[in-house]
Amino acid sequence: MGTRQEQEEASTEVTEVAKDVLRMQLPISMPGLGHVNCYALIDGDGAAVVDPGLPTPGSFAALKDRLGQAGLAVKNIHTVIVTHSHADHFGGASRIVKESGARLVAHRAFSFGGAPAEPEVSVDDLHAHGHAHGAADGHNHAAFGERPPIVVKTSSGWSGKTPWGGERPKPPLKMRLRWRAMRLIGRAFSFPPISHPVDQGDVLRLGGREWFVLHTPGHTNDHFCLHNKEDGMFLAGDHVLPTITPHISGLSMEKDPLAAFFDSLDRAAALPHVELALPAHGHPFDDLAARCEAIKEHHDERLEKVKTIARELGPATVQAFSRKLFRERSWGSMAESETYAHLEHIRLLGDAERRSNGKGQLLYEI
Repeated sequence: MGTRQEQEEASTEVTEVAKDVLRMQLPISMPGLGHVNCYALIDGDGAAVVDPGLPTPGSFAALKDRLGQAGLAVKNIHTVIVTHSHADHFGGASRIVKESGARLVAHRAFSFGGAPAEPEVSVDDLHAHGHAHGAADGHNHAAFGERPPIVVKTSSGWSGKTPWGGERPKPPLKMRLRWRAMRLIGRAFSFPPISHPVDQGDVLRLGGREWFVLHTPGHTNDHFCLHNKEDGMFLAGDHVLPTITPHISGLSMEKDPLAAFFDSLDRAAALPHVELALPAHGHPFDDLAARCEAIKEHHDERLEKVKTIARELGPATVQAFSRKLFRERSWGSMAESETYAHLEHIRLLGDAERRSNGKGQLLYEI
């Protein structure tokens, strides 16, 4: 399979995708992805930026370069919008706030450090590009990239069992030791407080336009998008990407993350007069409703496949389901997490039963 647009390396070119709306591609080193789109919304006071990249010197240097091409500097940024709590979206916010005093906008449920140590994209989109290779200890170490996000772990750490009785996703030992050393010497990444928390229906005045907040849980509980009705623009974050699907984790604060994702897709698709969708990865696209439907169809096919596997296996663990659902090179904690999310969705619809096998693992029967 050829390179998909979300996997393309970051271009240094700054493009004006709409009047006073700039697309700036920042480099990232994450599986299945080659760049993150940082959008600058220009007004008479300077600029607001959306999703300012990873917390790395290279990413921040690229941001300054792109701003410079537009005649701007970091000090001209008055607002930082973070669509959700993944490091390639919030990472640059801390330094911008420190250097410019910008206000920081995120969803009121934003939880820095609360996200599972899992990648952005689905297992299918990882192994389609040869990124997700099974590890000997059952973890997809490749899923963390060469330069992993800083201090992105669950509240209970990387140890312990998942709700289904598997191992939690975690980076390789060397990475964990490096982060521990950084914390001990006081150099751990610090994130500024959210100065402007938002929720569904709130309105932001950015770049001379009104943007309405659409809370879109699924990929993360705190994900939100922005809709400008007048010009038909939709800042999509990771909620809707042009050719790949975001990772839907079973390690979520949502009871049924897949149902939450479906509902969020339906509400996005129902928005009137969206002429331009601006995703966090890949190129802008025009038919938001059709893309939302295609993503739902992908998951509907996955749910039917899970039901077919259930008829073959009978009562089985999440791990057993995941090893039928995914290729061997993708086996591990991430595949189990996606499988669990789909099994729980089926169960909560009343089409499956679960019980413990007495060994700390859940068994599902459909």
